[in-house]
Amino acid sequence: MAVITIIGAGMMGSALAFPARENGNTVRLVGTPLDREIIDTCRKTNRHPKFTRDFPAGVEYYQIEDVKTALDGAAFVIGGVSSFGVDWFSEEILPIIPEDMPIITVTKGLYDTEDGTLLCYPQLWAERLAARGMKRNLNAIGGPCTSYELVAHDQTEVTFCGSDPDTLRMLRDAMKTDYYHISLSTDVVGIESAVALKNGYALGIALTIGLNQRAFGLDSELHFNSQAAIFGQSVREMAGLLAMRGAGTLDNLCVGAGDLYVTVYGGRTRLVGILLGRGLNIDEAKAELQGVTLESLVVAERVARAVKKKAERGEISIGDYPLLMHIDDILTKKAPVEIPWEKFTKETF
Repeated sequence: MAVITIIGAGMMGSALAFPARENGNTVRLVGTPLDREIIDTCRKTNRHPKFTRDFPAGVEYYQIEDVKTALDGAAFVIGGVSSFGVDWFSEEILPIIPEDMPIITVTKGLYDTEDGTLLCYPQLWAERLAARGMKRNLNAIGGPCTSYELVAHDQTEVTFCGSDPDTLRMLRDAMKTDYYHISLSTDVVGIESAVALKNGYALGIALTIGLNQRAFGLDSELHFNSQAAIFGQSVREMAGLLAMRGAGTLDNLCVGAGDLYVTVYGGRTRLVGILLGRGLNIDEAKAELQGVTLESLVVAERVARAVKKKAERGEISIGDYPLLMHIDDILTKKAPVEIPWEKFTKETF
């Protein structure tokens, strides 16, 4: 069995310690500089402070100053930082990982450049490393998976993506269990784009929940017609954005749609979307959820900026993305929630 080092003790990085350890590997969980209390708690209780289940016996815990010890002899590294840790990971961690040691990241998101180009994080890291004359074997995990359900051993299917099939097979063999199922793909841009694009759209679907609560009361029954309509529009717009990225395959869209589904029904994006739908503006919603990180908002704004720049150059039509543009107005202009339903209708005859 392998030695697996996880760097980043957030919920998803920590959740991956479960299949990794239960598959017989030695697992070393390393906290970032912001994870000191988490690692202290794990050492005392063998449980992440946000989990309701103990880690499998034998998981080892390291503070960041001991990261080089934790890397010694590892077969590969799992990058467990959030999108807010992308710069730190590229500057402080990637350079100290040996060139022949594969890295697989759980960090979801897209970075937009000045000309409107969108880069997934493995692309961004590869560019930054190349500027320093360095290269690493970068891979990523995409697909519908929430950390707490992985800890609960709910049946989960994800996709490991990277450039080298042999590396991907090694990673899969080390991590797969009877509840953690892994597909493989060399389409890194497609998979990483799909699971990032769903963020803003999950917010859009959650808006309808808040709108219905505002209309019918906080304790009213859920209404699904409006959620389903926004889900359908979201998938339509995601398909267009994947095509814009040169990654418009059915497999990629299915991965993104699956991740969209699970994000709508759990997590922080759902909470902020409901608050916005109830009538709060984005600043008020953030204040209500004080202390909750909202990576999805960053991704939505970046994608909208990229779409606007490409539309200005005539490369795409901004009219194909009415939901994304409305979400962007809500986030950047504090616009009220007024879903543009008529812009979603089509004539296909």
